[in-house]
Amino acid sequence: MKEGQRKVIAVTCALIINNQNEIFSAQRSAIMSLPLKWELPGGKVESNESSEECLIREIKEELNINIEIVASLPSNLHSYPTLTIRLIPFICKHIDGKIILKEHSNFKWLNTNELLDLDWADADIPIIYHYLNYINAI
Repeated sequence: MKEGQRKVIAVTCALIINNQNEIFSAQRSAIMSLPLKWELPGGKVESNESSEECLIREIKEELNINIEIVASLPSNLHSYPTLTIRLIPFICKHIDGKIILKEHSNFKWLNTNELLDLDWADADIPIIYHYLNYINAI
């Protein structure tokens, strides 16, 4: 896929919900691109995998936990100065495993009324709004 002359990178992200209906948020480390911004964890889709397979793999690699995908949300096309991504979000349940941050510097479990309080990566902001609209529609 191309937008103009720029390749679009497919990236998944997880809205991981715990038993208290809190949403997991991860803070990017100081050495990552978009340093110290908050994000929904996930990663780049490899050529040999589906978006769902990618997300399950990435969450296990980054956070050491297992998730179950329960729903999808609309994707968001976002252009950063150096790349364009199509962010593909899924609502997930934390099944098991203890969180161990392997790339991020911090994490928080947030109630829905706290979601908009963080300094999110720009591509994640529309996803947060889609999620809030989704849960208000149920």
